[in-house]
Amino acid sequence: MSQTPKANQSLTLRVARTASQRRLDKYLHGRFSNFSRAMIQKQITAGAVKVNGSVVKASFKISGGDIIVVTLPELPTREIKPEDIPLDVIYDDNDIIILNKQADMIVHPARGNLNGTLVNALVNYSNELSSGLGEFRPGIVHRLDRDTTGVMVVTKNDVAQWKVAKQFENRTIKKEYLAVVHGVPQLKADRISAPLGVHPQIREKYSVRSEVGKEAITFYEVQERFRGYSLLKLTPKTGRTHQIRVHLSHIKHPIVGDDMYGGKAVYLWQLKDEEARAEEPVIARCALHAFSIEFRHPTTGETVRFEAPLPPDMQNFLELLRLYRNK
Repeated sequence: MSQTPKANQSLTLRVARTASQRRLDKYLHGRFSNFSRAMIQKQITAGAVKVNGSVVKASFKISGGDIIVVTLPELPTREIKPEDIPLDVIYDDNDIIILNKQADMIVHPARGNLNGTLVNALVNYSNELSSGLGEFRPGIVHRLDRDTTGVMVVTKNDVAQWKVAKQFENRTIKKEYLAVVHGVPQLKADRISAPLGVHPQIREKYSVRSEVGKEAITFYEVQERFRGYSLLKLTPKTGRTHQIRVHLSHIKHPIVGDDMYGGKAVYLWQLKDEEARAEEPVIARCALHAFSIEFRHPTTGETVRFEAPLPPDMQNFLELLRLYRNK
């Protein structure tokens, strides 16, 4: 049975014979399921757990009759702190909120980022939010990367959440993105079909994985051509993590500013073909924007479409390209 000790209270446990040969960390996680296994491992490493009077490793195999003395910290709070962070609300009714997400904002709290997220702002903005798809994600049915701006759907109740999430699952929601990329694709429009999976060496990244990846399809269409750059409209058919970013890198046209996938910072002196000098980049993030989304409203069943205008940094970048890099 799971126990919930008081913060920093030492508890003494006697291991039953039936638990013999279990890993220490797994055994304690079973006894104290309110704590994550990672948190328990951290306590073991810190010496806050002793078996028969000795500090051991998390992988230590316990035996029947062993005496374990364990001290666990205070449980992390599961409450989301409301924060008065401005939101750009495009639309709001009894079922959905449509937002224009700003840059440099993580969508929901996670390890190391408990504050300053879109969810912290949403909890402050509305008392009505659906359960969300996962812990610390009220209202959230899909995500945008930290530096990606643009239109997002938030649901206010669980019925709306289920109906919208089902449309994402069935791939009936239509999304359009705009991106400024390095180079100019040879074809005016094309389909990128390349399966994606977690990068084999870097867990935070994704890559094209022909053998083990999941199906991923992105359509692109060139909107404007410049010398060395182009503006693309992108329509993802699937919704894999980092899909657009990885696909554009895969065809050798990474998004400007996306240093994780080969994009480079762009400076005004480069656009003007001048000598290099110390200055801030023209755009300080990945130049990707979720421009529009179209789906069936969860209550009325009518098709609705919402657009988010290009943010000022991308507008400014395009104006500089038109001024200095027109073909």
